[in-house]
Amino acid sequence: MTNITINSYARTTTPRNILFVLLLISGTAIGQTSFYDRLADSALTLTEQEVYYDPTYTKIPYPNGDVAPNKGVCTDVVIRAYRKLGIDLQKEVHEDMRANFGKYPKKWGMTQPDKNIDHRRVPNLMTFFARRGTVKAITDNPKDYLPGDIVCWMLGGKLTHIGLVTKEISDDGKRYLMVHNIGGGQVLADCLFSYEVIGHYQYKK
Repeated sequence: MTNITINSYARTTTPRNILFVLLLISGTAIGQTSFYDRLADSALTLTEQEVYYDPTYTKIPYPNGDVAPNKGVCTDVVIRAYRKLGIDLQKEVHEDMRANFGKYPKKWGMTQPDKNIDHRRVPNLMTFFARRGTVKAITDNPKDYLPGDIVCWMLGGKLTHIGLVTKEISDDGKRYLMVHNIGGGQVLADCLFSYEVIGHYQYKK
């Protein structure tokens, strides 16, 4: 029945409108855009916000606390993208750390959770996503890294880094681009395999 309707409409409309109808029907059949697609779009909007890299410890409100809009580090990209979809990683990480503090890294000499900074540390986010989300395979196949996925890297000097996979495609058509902040602000970059991948996750509350 759908094909008959489309073919009838095709005689009175342009190819562009036909494509729109096809996409509309396809979208109706599949349902609303997936959470992970929306997360990828959310990350992309962050590139419109001018941010300079500032890792300074800052006291922030709780819940839904954030540093100044013009400041941020790599973890703030992930935090802000999720917050646009109504998920507060500050609260989620703090509650899990408060109940399971012994399962989180002790890299900073902490004896108890700190809601100002815990969610802004990559190793803590890795632990949280492994506990509460889905751990995905670390491979060298770009097709395994999908929009909305979270990727963690190891940089030189044993520094950890994090970013989100978008729906934008690299110039060679082989990889999705990432949104991350490695010092130059919240930017879109072709950097999936620029550093050693040490974590690959999906998370949906």
